[in-house]
Amino acid sequence: MKKIITFLVASLLTSLAISAEPVKMSKSGICHAPGSTYYKQTKSYTPYPTLKDCLSAGGRMPKK
Repeated sequence: MKKIITFLVASLLTSLAISAEPVKMSKSGICHAPGSTYYKQTKSYTPYPTLKDCLSAGGRMPKK
């Protein structure tokens, strides 16, 4: 039973790590979080692990 739980926890952590998408700061300095309006359309960007990191680097939130 312990092996099954360990396997399930490891699988969950692996899937979370793979699916984590970065916050994108566009060339115009707008921070786009995963799921936001223009996230998928933003092609030229600097990636950040969190929205807080993106904002701390001088980015701003989108107006919409």
